[in-house]
Amino acid sequence: MSEIVTLEQVRNARREDRIWAVIATTGCLTRVAEIYPTQEAALADRTWREQQVRAYAQFLRLSRQPVPSYSVAPIRRADLPRSWRPLPALGFLRGRLN
Repeated sequence: MSEIVTLEQVRNARREDRIWAVIATTGCLTRVAEIYPTQEAALADRTWREQQVRAYAQFLRLSRQPVPSYSVAPIRRADLPRSWRPLPALGFLRGRLN
């Protein structure tokens, strides 16, 4: 016996698959720094990360490290690589986004 699936159920399933990513960019390198279920949580994390970058701006300039920028975007959970791990909040101090 087959089950009838409504268009609304399909839309809800697509919404549940969507998560919000904080994306770190340095030059040409882009990485998903962290993921959140809501846009508000992702925006709060982006704001915090930007504050950390500002706090260490002088250090970054003196050590000639690229300054990361952060953005927020919706992504699908399936788009995350299998080996994905969150970036440490101050990982940019090591000079690379990994």
